[in-house]
Amino acid sequence: MKPRIFSARRILTMNPSLPEATHVAVRDGRILGVGSLETLADLGDCELDERFADKVILPGFVEGHSHALEGVLWEYPYAGFFPRQDPDGHTWPGLTDIDRLQRHLREQLAKLDDATPLIAWGFDPIYFPDRRLDRNDLDAVDDRRPIVVIHANLHMMTVNSAMLRLSGLESHADIEGVVTFDDGRPNGELREMAAMFAIFDTLDLDLFDRGSEAATLERYARIGQRHGVTTLTDLYNPLSETGVESMQRTCRRDDVPMRLAPAMSALTYTPEDGIERVLGCRERSSDKLQFGLVKLMTDGSIQGYTARLMWPGYHDGSPNGMWNAEPERLTEIVHRYHQAGLQLHIHTNGDEAVELMLDAIESALELWPRADHRHTLQHCQIISHAQLKRAARLGVCLNMFANHLYYWGDIHRTRTLGFERCQRLEPLASADRLGIPIAAHCDAPVTPLAPLFTAWCAVARQTANGEVLGPDEALSVERALRLITLDAAYTLKLDDRVGSLEVGKFADMAVLDEDPRDVPLDRLASIRVAATVVGGRVFDNV
Repeated sequence: MKPRIFSARRILTMNPSLPEATHVAVRDGRILGVGSLETLADLGDCELDERFADKVILPGFVEGHSHALEGVLWEYPYAGFFPRQDPDGHTWPGLTDIDRLQRHLREQLAKLDDATPLIAWGFDPIYFPDRRLDRNDLDAVDDRRPIVVIHANLHMMTVNSAMLRLSGLESHADIEGVVTFDDGRPNGELREMAAMFAIFDTLDLDLFDRGSEAATLERYARIGQRHGVTTLTDLYNPLSETGVESMQRTCRRDDVPMRLAPAMSALTYTPEDGIERVLGCRERSSDKLQFGLVKLMTDGSIQGYTARLMWPGYHDGSPNGMWNAEPERLTEIVHRYHQAGLQLHIHTNGDEAVELMLDAIESALELWPRADHRHTLQHCQIISHAQLKRAARLGVCLNMFANHLYYWGDIHRTRTLGFERCQRLEPLASADRLGIPIAAHCDAPVTPLAPLFTAWCAVARQTANGEVLGPDEALSVERALRLITLDAAYTLKLDDRVGSLEVGKFADMAVLDEDPRDVPLDRLASIRVAATVVGGRVFDNV
C-alpha cells in the first residue's frame, strides 16, 4: 500500500528538532516523515489525504493515569455533584443536595428487578458540609434492598443497612475503615480498600477486574477517542488470567482505537507472586498492549480525609488519614519491585505518603543502584519544595492530578489545607524548574477523561468557584500540551513509541479544529476534537 500523507493547517509535533510542520507521512501504521509537502517529495509515490487540511494535528494524547473502570461504571447510575456526560453523549445532572440524591436513587431503583442491588457512583460527601450521607439516608430510599453508593474518589463508599447485614459488617465494626455512629454501630460509610472489598466480595463483584472485559475496554476506548486520547492507562489492574486474555483479544482488534498500558495492583499479590506475574505478562505485550507497570497504593484521598498529611494535618482539625498497608510493608514492596527491575507508579496524595515513598525509593537506590528507573509518584497533590528537590535528586517522575484544582480546590482552600498549602497544590511549575519529569492526568473515572481540560487546569489553576490557586505554579499552554503527550509517554516508558510525531513512532494523532495556543484560555478545554488517528487509521468524531 502506498504511503499516505496527511495535510493540515498546522502540525504541532512535540519534537524539539522540528516543532511544527504541515504534512505527516504514514506507512504501515508508523510515521514515515514529517515536514512540508516539498520535503516529503522524496518519499516517492504517495497518496495525499487532505481531509484535515483546515485542522490542527497534535500527537495523540496520552492519559498517564486513568482507569478502565471508567468503562465499567457507566453501567451504573451516576450520582455526582457536577454534571457529567456519559459515553453515549447523554449529560447526567449534578445532584447538589441529599434530597435530590435520594429522589435520583428511587428513580433508578424503579428500573431494577427486585433481586438486583442498586449501585451508584460519583457521590462526593465533601460538597455536603452540613452532614455526611449515612445508612439512614439510604434506608429512607430502601431498607430491604442492598444499596451501594461509591464515592467520587473511589476510596470510600456509603451503604445501607441491608448491605451492612448482608456483608457481615453490621457485626464487625472493628474492621479498619468501618465508620461508626457515636454508639459504635456502623453508620454505613466505609473507607479504603479493606472495608470496601468486604462489600465487593459479598456482591461477587470485582469492578477493577471487570475493567478488562471486552465491552468495558471498547467503551473506554470510545470515551478516549472522543477526546483525542490514543494511549490509555489502566492504573490499577489485578492482571487476572481471564483479564489478560481479554485485553489481548480486544487490543488486537483494529476497530478498538487505543493503546493500553495496564499497571498491576501490587497489593493484590505477595511481592514474589506479583513480580512473577508482571514479568510473565510483559512477555505478552504487543504494539497496542504494554504490560510491565506496577501500581502501589499508599494513602487515600485528601477530600475524603483518608490521605496522610504531615504536621499540622488537616486544616479543619480532622484526624489524619489511612494507610492502605503498613508503612513497613509499603517500603518492602518498593524495595522488592525496584530490585526486580520493574517500574512503580505510586499513589501518593498527602505529603506524608510522599515522604514515605521518597524514603523507600532512596533506600532502594542505595541498595540496588539503577539508572533510569522512572518510578513515578502519582497525584502528589501536596508535596513540599524540599520533597521536590529530593525527587529531582532521586530521578523520580511526578504525574500530578491537575484536574483536582478545579474540582476540589475550593474545598482545600477553606477546609482541608488552607491558603498557603493551596498555593502549591499540584506544583507543576516548581517541579519543571527543577528539571523533574512531569505529566498531568485526570484519574478517570474520578474526573472526566478530557486531556485538553487537564491542560487548561495546569495553565489556569482555577477552581470551580473561579478562584486562582497558586498562580506562580501555572504553566504556559505550550508547556501544558507536552504534559498530555510526550511527557506522559515518558512516565510510562513509551516515549520511544508515542507522544510525539517523529519518524518511526506510531502514527497516533489528535485532530483539532483549532490551535490550542491561539484560542483564549477560557476556550482551551472546549476545542473540538474532529478525529483521532491510531496507527494511521482514522476514527472520526461525529
